[in-house]
Amino acid sequence: QVQLVESGGGLVQDGGSLRLSCVGSGRTFRNYAVGWFRQAPGMEREFVAAGTWNARITYYGDSVKGRFTISRDNAKNTVYLQMNNLKPEDTAVYYCGAGTGGRTQRGYEYWGQGTQVIVSS
Repeated sequence: QVQLVESGGGLVQDGGSLRLSCVGSGRTFRNYAVGWFRQAPGMEREFVAAGTWNARITYYGDSVKGRFTISRDNAKNTVYLQMNNLKPEDTAVYYCGAGTGGRTQRGYEYWGQGTQVIVSS
């Protein structure tokens, strides 16, 4: 069993930056791939970024490529999402998931409760 807790969301201006954190419980957390997804009101949950258990392989959604970076510190059981040059369309609740990985929700067995990001224009 893995529990995930996201943090780091908030209100930021257009062009600003935020760093989200996803802390996983349990020694097995470091064995899982972790992905970030987001969901805006009235929209489906969208893939943002993901990385393998050691983050040596990372991949991104087209809308965030070049602006967001996923990384992890397994000693701290934490995965980060550095978000730069934020835009109003990045406004959403951001979720982290742990599992086998991939660009769809099917690849993630465990989910956090989400953290809200609001980008003002």
